[in-house]
Amino acid sequence: MDNKTNLKIPSKIPIVPIKNKVLLPGLVLRLQIGRKDTVQLMQQFYRSSDNSRESNYIVGCVPFQPSLISIPTNDINSTKKPGAENLLNQPITPSDLHQFGCAARIVRLEKVVGGGFMAIVEGVARMRIDRYVTLRPFFEAEVTAFPEPVLLKDDQELQDLIISLKSTARELLAMLQDLKIPTPLLAELQKYIDGVSAGSLADLLVSTLETTYEEKLEILDAINLKTRISRAIDLLTRQIHVLKISQKIHSTVEGKLSKKQREFYLRQQLAAIKDELGERDESSTEDDDVADLSKRLQEAGLSPEAQKAAQRELKRLKRMHPTQAEYQVVRTYLEWLSEIPWSKTTSDILDIEKARQQLEDDHYGLEPVKKRVLEYLAVLKLKEDMKGPILCLLGPPGVGKTSLGKSIANALGRKFYRLSLGGVRDEAEIRGHRRTYIGAMPGLIAQGLKRVGVNNPVFLLDEIDKVGNLSNHGDPSAALLEVLDPEQNNTFTDHYLNVPLDLSKVLFIATANQADTISAPLLDRMELISLPGYTFDEKIQIAQRHLLPKQIASHGLAPGHVKISDEVMLKIATGYTREAGVRNLEREIAGVCRAKAVKFADAKEKGTINEYQGEIKFNDVEDILGVEKYDDEVAERTARPGVVTGLAWTSSGSGGILFIEVTQMSGKGALQLTGKLGAVIKESAHIGLSWVRSHAYQLGITTATTENTFFSERDVHIHFPAGAVAKDGPSAGVALITALVSLFIHKNVAPTTAMTGEITLRGQVLPVGGIKEKVIAAHRAGIKKVILPKRNRKDVEGDVPERIRNDIQFVYAQNMFDVLAAAFEGEQIWNVTHPIVEVETKCKPVMLVVKSSSSRHTIRVDFLAYCDQLAAEIGCLPTAKNMFSRYGFKGFKILFIWCSHPDLVSFIWTTCVGGCNGMD
Repeated sequence: MDNKTNLKIPSKIPIVPIKNKVLLPGLVLRLQIGRKDTVQLMQQFYRSSDNSRESNYIVGCVPFQPSLISIPTNDINSTKKPGAENLLNQPITPSDLHQFGCAARIVRLEKVVGGGFMAIVEGVARMRIDRYVTLRPFFEAEVTAFPEPVLLKDDQELQDLIISLKSTARELLAMLQDLKIPTPLLAELQKYIDGVSAGSLADLLVSTLETTYEEKLEILDAINLKTRISRAIDLLTRQIHVLKISQKIHSTVEGKLSKKQREFYLRQQLAAIKDELGERDESSTEDDDVADLSKRLQEAGLSPEAQKAAQRELKRLKRMHPTQAEYQVVRTYLEWLSEIPWSKTTSDILDIEKARQQLEDDHYGLEPVKKRVLEYLAVLKLKEDMKGPILCLLGPPGVGKTSLGKSIANALGRKFYRLSLGGVRDEAEIRGHRRTYIGAMPGLIAQGLKRVGVNNPVFLLDEIDKVGNLSNHGDPSAALLEVLDPEQNNTFTDHYLNVPLDLSKVLFIATANQADTISAPLLDRMELISLPGYTFDEKIQIAQRHLLPKQIASHGLAPGHVKISDEVMLKIATGYTREAGVRNLEREIAGVCRAKAVKFADAKEKGTINEYQGEIKFNDVEDILGVEKYDDEVAERTARPGVVTGLAWTSSGSGGILFIEVTQMSGKGALQLTGKLGAVIKESAHIGLSWVRSHAYQLGITTATTENTFFSERDVHIHFPAGAVAKDGPSAGVALITALVSLFIHKNVAPTTAMTGEITLRGQVLPVGGIKEKVIAAHRAGIKKVILPKRNRKDVEGDVPERIRNDIQFVYAQNMFDVLAAAFEGEQIWNVTHPIVEVETKCKPVMLVVKSSSSRHTIRVDFLAYCDQLAAEIGCLPTAKNMFSRYGFKGFKILFIWCSHPDLVSFIWTTCVGGCNGMD
């Protein structure tokens, strides 16, 4: 009210003729502006307000003369007036308008379809038109404003009238309360009675009553406050009598009215009151809503099944009353059907070169993904009805999986929608809720289609490896099977919509950190593309091309304000981050930009911008980011027996190095394992110790005299540092054996040598997975030599970047002796030229039946037992000559070799016996 009374009314204001209604001060009225002259006036206001919806323009709202308006007293809001049918298009003269009007402030102004305007005006003060000064293009007149007069406390007659007005108003309010008018509305009326001035209260009460057009003009013309209040009291008293009669009639027929009929009656009364207060939006009725909904369904291009369901539900909706609970359920369902993009698509950009350039500009590296997208685009260009592939980008956090999905959408010219599946535990979140439940709604897939508005977007199913498994709420991963199956997703059925939904045009891209937690059927439906991580060279390029410019712009700096050379960027990447991706690297770059932003702001305040240096020098990094967080893991390690560096693949999908420490102590032959180890890695430790014990002679660990007591008199403890991190898998087998051998023979393995591979009891080295991730992690940690299974050579040559292959020496091993030779820098630590491990040890004992020329008797020799003994003494695999000279034989011949294994017989014959002099 204060803002209204403080407005100054100009002496000359434009005139807006209004029909059928009378605007009084303090009230709000909605006007539909359709006359050409008034439209021109509003057009000026609209342009001068800079298209703003709110303004403070003052206009004069003047009603037509009663002779031009014929309004039935019981239908004052009707728009079909016998005497006013042609007022919209016919010209009017000043004599057609009433002499008094209301100066009003335009609260809101909006354009409407058809060229007109919708204006909401608020009455400010009464006014009298003294003279019209302009008739074209719209009326302007000189006016005299009559603001609300100041109440005089010594005017007893006026005070009595005010008391009578409020008393009558409260009586009316009590009757309205008996008619069960909503409490909030009654509370608002009570506030008006107690809080507003007498003149404003009279205007408000009259506007809410059933009065004629002429009676409202009388109130408008009543400049004198006493006259106005007296007339208002008369109208209020008449209304009270009418209500009493209505209440009596109502009480008579109340028992015959049902509950719904009473509600409908009250709603109609409430609507009439709101309409008088200017609070009701009459832009559309319930019938208009149904018609509009029917039109939207026709324009939606529904599928035949959806069209059939929509028509069935639409017929139900037309037969329902809006107050029924089922009405809103059916209406919401039809609105969902009309908003799903059944036939709306975007045109793909089938320019392969442009798409290639887009992918190159957005991401550095990631060639496998770029190649696959271009292949899809090429096939789509040749075959337009191709079904979208289901891609799964597998890699550790921060390698750009999500941003790559956005880049693919931009390259194809499609809309992008990201759907986070992390933490989804309910099957209904994917397939939707059935409409029988309260609060039912479609699933995330249908919601995504509604938001993008087309049926061929790029859907990014983020963190698909973290979706919930089978529970009492269903299996979300099983619900995704139909979504991600190109042969089935053209008829995907959402439980809420309950009609087939075609998803075959959607390009689904899933992201995951690890494939182990994805169910096998779901994994089988996706095309897996691995993103193992970035090398330091790739990180530098990504930082210079993308991360640094992004952070410079984010901190309000210009491109030249921060300059970081490749050498400095490498120091940040190696000294302050340890990750497969670039997320932490971006945070560190942001820290550098913040530091330079402080210096630039200081220089700007002091006026010394010319002295500002944006280049980051090598020595500045530690001053800005602090002491390096990560040292060279390998360089900090001191070579000592029993310590070996292994390679591991972490649960996040990235690689890492794994230190293995072994020590021995007096005991009873026990093996102790620590470091939060899984069952598989524990089994690898037992296999490794068994292999070392079975080859203690060949490895020089024991002699014939210490064989039985060496391992039984000492305990072995194997520890994997970072004890809080869970570790499992068979790939640490070769590193475990190497660490045990290093401990027992007291020889060091170089800290810059790392290894991985699974081991068998026979000493064979089996291939393992995650080679690229492990090799990149080794390169990141400063490893110079990597020992791998021979059957993993193809993984190195096919997946590992050439720069890393040039920086690291790769050794490919078939068995443990190859591993030991590489680990100990080519030094042959075993004493036999042909390892006994190559001989099958599960066969029966080998007996050589020998007859000597210098003896008359025949002896039987346990060949393998003497081989073990002599190998330790003479340093090589014994021949028959070495062996039988122990018996004093000068000449002998092999009568026969008794053994159940033919391969072993061949080995003994060619290796040991074939070179014997004097043999027959």
